[in-house]
Amino acid sequence: MKTKLFTAMLLFVGAIALAQSPYEQGMGKALGLWKEGKSADATALFERIAAAEKDNWLPNYYVALINTTEAFNPANKDKLSALLAKANAALDIELAKAPNNAELLVVQAMAKTALLASDPMTYGMTLAPKIGAIYMQASLLAPNNPRVVYCKAEFEIGGAKWTGADVKLLCKEVERSIDLFVNFKPETPFSPVWGLDRAKEAIKNCGQ
Repeated sequence: MKTKLFTAMLLFVGAIALAQSPYEQGMGKALGLWKEGKSADATALFERIAAAEKDNWLPNYYVALINTTEAFNPANKDKLSALLAKANAALDIELAKAPNNAELLVVQAMAKTALLASDPMTYGMTLAPKIGAIYMQASLLAPNNPRVVYCKAEFEIGGAKWTGADVKLLCKEVERSIDLFVNFKPETPFSPVWGLDRAKEAIKNCGQ
């Protein structure tokens, strides 16, 4: 009985896999590679998918997100320029087609923040206003997108450490983002869903 059940399960899983399109299989594999910590392999696969799916913004979105995330890692200090160049190239392609995509704008702001964080004294005066403007644009386009709300508040909280501004209202925005995350419904199986864990962690020490 157990053998038959196991065989049936394998056949069912196999049928699901066969039912997936090459795009779905590729996206699932690329996200799996990223989850395993294989960022370079995931980026390479997303780039191949992007080349084949020119009308789909998500593959290049993940190219940008992965490389931006890696750029924040202090261990990648020597790779910062290359990582951000790859991220920005992917963003430029998609923002040229969809300049009002709030998810892309969030990653664009994050990429600039990674550069700013690498050398605040050099880049603070020039990049901070640009990042703020990008988040403002994103918030006008998608005021209830949880990543827009959280990342904008996170950036402004970081700026408050330099200016001494009160962050109580910004902490409330982080709290609001958590509610938005809980109720957020992605448009597709591969649409962005990240951010809830970061927001929950941020609220623990917000304002302290």
